[in-house]
Amino acid sequence: MTIDEAVQIAYQQHQAGRLAEAERIYRQVLAQQPGHGGALCLLGALASQTGHWDAALDLIRRAVQINPDRAEAHYQMGIALQGMGRLDDAIAAYRLAIELKPDFAQAHNNLGIACKNLGQVDEAVASLRQATLLKPDLAETHNNLGLVLHELGRMDEAVAAYRQAIRFKPGYAAAHGAILLAMHYQPTFDPRALLIESRQWNRQHAEPLQRFIQPHSNDRNPDRRLRIGYVSPDFCEHAVSRFTLPLLAAHDHGAFEIFGYAQVPVPDGVTAKLKACCDSWRSIVGVGDEGAANMIRQDRIDILIDLAGHTSDNRLLVFAHKPAPVQATWLGYPGTTGLSAMDYRFTDANADPPGVTDEFCSERLIRLPRTNWCFEPPDDAPSVNPGAPGPAIAQQRVTFGCFNNFAKMNEPALKLWARILQAAPGSKLLLKAKVLGCASVQQRVRKVMSEAGIEPERVELLGWVPSSDHLAQYHRVDVALDTYPYNGTTTTCEAFWMGVPVVSLAGESHVSRVGASLLCNVGLPELIAQTQEQYVRIAADLANDLPRLAELRRTLRPRMQASPLMDGPRFARDVENACRQMWRDWCERT
Repeated sequence: MTIDEAVQIAYQQHQAGRLAEAERIYRQVLAQQPGHGGALCLLGALASQTGHWDAALDLIRRAVQINPDRAEAHYQMGIALQGMGRLDDAIAAYRLAIELKPDFAQAHNNLGIACKNLGQVDEAVASLRQATLLKPDLAETHNNLGLVLHELGRMDEAVAAYRQAIRFKPGYAAAHGAILLAMHYQPTFDPRALLIESRQWNRQHAEPLQRFIQPHSNDRNPDRRLRIGYVSPDFCEHAVSRFTLPLLAAHDHGAFEIFGYAQVPVPDGVTAKLKACCDSWRSIVGVGDEGAANMIRQDRIDILIDLAGHTSDNRLLVFAHKPAPVQATWLGYPGTTGLSAMDYRFTDANADPPGVTDEFCSERLIRLPRTNWCFEPPDDAPSVNPGAPGPAIAQQRVTFGCFNNFAKMNEPALKLWARILQAAPGSKLLLKAKVLGCASVQQRVRKVMSEAGIEPERVELLGWVPSSDHLAQYHRVDVALDTYPYNGTTTTCEAFWMGVPVVSLAGESHVSRVGASLLCNVGLPELIAQTQEQYVRIAADLANDLPRLAELRRTLRPRMQASPLMDGPRFARDVENACRQMWRDWCERT
């Protein structure tokens, strides 16, 4: 067998998912011929696939030195750099790959994703559309195009792109899940339609895995120390971790043994904090669904908790294997998963009023007694407002603001905010979102506001700012406006922490009742609107009551600190009591 034939066999093993065997053959080839550029490049690609970014970059650099005109090597270098978070360098590598091979559809695809992650969404759309033209049947490209359109708030186009991806790859669970997530953002959100589509996702992607479900031999003692496992792609610097940290830090390790299953390719300082809160920690990057399920079974997990739902990089198909006798979902996704293998969903009575939302969920709802969220603000958060009671007094005008992601700022929401500006003469609106730095997005927003009769100078659009400056922007805002139908969560808690009240419009489903729950828990139920008219009136009344705004700015942070939203130990006891009851129910049933 020749060296090149051995590389081809290794590549076939690689493509089939037999990574250990592929790595063995690649290394045998390199032992015989250390300068084999193809083997170096492919071994680097394998290292990227398993999250070993430094090793990948070293191998691929060697491949590039051997053959600098090899487009594939520059493409793989881009993947490694992108995995390390070095997006500018990754973009340069992809562009060089395309220069060497203009019809390189995968390089156009990855260039589009890197541009998206940098907030260059117009460039991202152009690159991804080019990729779909070059290789129309590449399902991943259509899915990625959908992700960018989603971020731009163009939900109907995003869903169409996701469905195109599924057309070319019928078993594409991630694209189908992206449709479910996008449905929450649509102004005409219908929880019944979501439940139907979620159950279809379950039938198509999860139910075929039921053959892998094995009997559970866990000790059925209802009072013993339980093993709880948390599964998340967001055990890192991510909004979700603002809520997982207080819980994991306050768990009672005498009664519960805590396991973290991390789908985190690039761990960071937050990962280290979360890991320190767990008794055991497992990386499941590069581990298939069946392999991850087997790992969880071997750990004898009693209760397995999903933290992602149908958001990016979730591991719901691990849950479809039912590796733990009791399984629940919480936090990262604002609706039902649709999984028949998911037993419970955590929530509270404000977000999911009894008898109102239960019918929209495939899981049984577990309503925590106080709140479904417990927040930990960043350590470097600035003080509320140094030296001034608020921008309304300093600037002689009230400023409304919204810092949610732009996908939530749909056209009906913009028109509703225009009504608030009309009801509060002289006021202005500050919108901040990464994609608002793009000219095309700014033009869309300004067109809607102009048609609603709002002068351009009354609307300020702010794009990306460094994370260190994010919370400081609340020094410029008097009243935050929640989005609808997809309410804010982290953004609402951040506004509270910075002394800014939030006005929220409540709906009849979980996704549009998060604001109501958070406001109730911080003691401000009067800021919850039930109709659009109430929403406008509450916001306008606040704008006309400067003493109240000053008082809220002064008291909101201590009010939040004293609320259930920041009582980690009590929240942990509530979750643990719920877990204990879930476990007892399973013991009684079996």
